[in-house]
Amino acid sequence: MNQIAQEFGVHPTQVGAWKKLLQEEASSLFDTKRGPKPADPSASPERLYSEIGRLKMELDWLKKKSGTSQ
Repeated sequence: MNQIAQEFGVHPTQVGAWKKLLQEEASSLFDTKRGPKPADPSASPERLYSEIGRLKMELDWLKKKSGTSQ
């Protein structure tokens, strides 16, 4: 513990406290399962497709206004 404390610049009693806490709580670390991340509503396919359509219309309008064609 002294070597770890010296390497990371903390007091050896702090390392001991962390070790004790880890030993007490280690069994509960993996109790809860990680499920899939909740879906981000801003990334829904319908919203993304509508955004693509809006941007395409805007691009077409800008091309028409500037006189540039494909």
